[in-house]
Amino acid sequence: MANLLKSLFTGALLALVCFVHGGARAQTKPKTYTHADTLRGSLNPERTWWDVMRYDLSFKPDFNNKRITGSNKITYKVVKASAGLKMQIDLMDPLVIDSIVYNNSLPLKFSKEGAVWHVASPAQKPAAINNVIIYYHGKVHEAIRPPWDGGFIFAKDSIGRPYMSVACQGLGASVWYPNKDHQSDEPDKGASLTMTVPDTLVAVANGRMEFKKDNGDGTVTYKYGVVNPISNYCIIPYIGKYVNFKEIYAGEKGPLTLNYWVLDYNLARARPYMPPQVRQMLKSFEYWFGPYPFYEDGYQLIDAAHTGMEHQSAVSYGNQYKFGYRGRDGSGTGWGMKWDFIIIHESGHEWFGNNLTTNDLADMWVHEGFTNYSETLFVDYIFGKEAANQYNKGIRRGIRNDITVIPAYGVNAQGSGDMYPKPSNMLHAIRHGLDNDEQFRAILRGLNKTFYHRTITSAQVERYISAQTKYDFSKVFDQYLRTVQIPRLEYYFKENGRQLAYRYTGCVKGFNLPILLKKAGAPVLRIIPGDEWKTLDLKAGQKEMFTAAAVEDMYYVKTLEVTQP
Repeated sequence: MANLLKSLFTGALLALVCFVHGGARAQTKPKTYTHADTLRGSLNPERTWWDVMRYDLSFKPDFNNKRITGSNKITYKVVKASAGLKMQIDLMDPLVIDSIVYNNSLPLKFSKEGAVWHVASPAQKPAAINNVIIYYHGKVHEAIRPPWDGGFIFAKDSIGRPYMSVACQGLGASVWYPNKDHQSDEPDKGASLTMTVPDTLVAVANGRMEFKKDNGDGTVTYKYGVVNPISNYCIIPYIGKYVNFKEIYAGEKGPLTLNYWVLDYNLARARPYMPPQVRQMLKSFEYWFGPYPFYEDGYQLIDAAHTGMEHQSAVSYGNQYKFGYRGRDGSGTGWGMKWDFIIIHESGHEWFGNNLTTNDLADMWVHEGFTNYSETLFVDYIFGKEAANQYNKGIRRGIRNDITVIPAYGVNAQGSGDMYPKPSNMLHAIRHGLDNDEQFRAILRGLNKTFYHRTITSAQVERYISAQTKYDFSKVFDQYLRTVQIPRLEYYFKENGRQLAYRYTGCVKGFNLPILLKKAGAPVLRIIPGDEWKTLDLKAGQKEMFTAAAVEDMYYVKTLEVTQP
């Protein structure tokens, strides 16, 4: 969940889910990108000759001094001959690298350029599997207001005991451990996180606990691991006074382990509250999207000191055990107060964001737009279509059209916070135009199956939807993702109301979003406007059906009745 906008408090759901870690908020003026942005966001030769296979991360936090000491073993496959090339490793100040060892024996030299460390690795042949172990330590950038501001979290729970975690999406996982900090390269063979903490605390992380060891010195070491690919920003520790309860969910792929980790004083209210919400979420999302993508690693919902994040198989939860977003309905419809926003939204990212992950931060609408739309689909599944239509229109008021949803590529840039409600409304419009929910559901499930555990681009998603519908939606995607203009549907009646004339204006050339309206007692009305006037002979009841309000209830367009030219 990359951006959380303050406008939630004025009633816009967008504000609920749009925040920027590290202050990378979308701006109205074009941004000038730096060399550091290019190093961080591009796939340069120092990154592309090697493919991350696995991260094995170990660390020990120092709560009082806000420091960490750790190491990361990066196992990788050589995909191109590396002769003459260095290896780019990312790690942000004020952390420092102490040493790097190649294949468990050879110390490597390295140099620093901002947050990038250039490692002088030996020449390596394609297909070889090698590793480097990177030892590091230091003060760590602290999140001042997580998750809006990213970094390491040193906090205290409500009764004054230490709590530690991380929130780093957008800002980057290199804020707290060394890695290849680019979304396109996930560790194909999974990852582990080993945490040494005071024996008065409990450590939890992604996946399943592999061991717990009492070190006899006042510390305990916990190791967690995932076997599936995982985004580096999703590898997260949770350290506090946790207690656990669990259940088994009979899911689409079989038994799914559900672990609930809550601070001890929350146990009494968590037991009756969390499981029903999680079960409803799984029932709905497995229906719409297909099986939960990480059965092997299980599902965990974990108390957090911030609102929440979509950390893979370890979803963070800080919604105060209230429906809506901390007791507010961002849609303004009332439907958002009938379920826990953080549980539903952040869990929706397990399909869009964690199963399907975009190669470039610029395409984050695939994460956030689809997951925002998962809320509408959840409402649809539990409360019905009319409730879903109202909810989806309600979140539309959060759209600002300040800058485009898709920004520049290759510079670690995030587009407008509109990446949440605007693509959600676009998807709802496409669904209405299809008028075939089984086909639409097959597309959503097909995306999760076709691109299972893969990193992808917006272009791939766009082409897939057009191919599956046998309709070219390319200009629809261009309009809503690459411009800030709201399409305008102009119309007038002629021939004494027996004929409808219509066209689109204020849109990209070739914009062709179908408009379909239904009303009891009248034939279905379907038009495909273009930038030239078209006409439709109306049947009984269709003139009364075609109103600006009826169109705008279902489609994110401005509708204007004009005088006949």
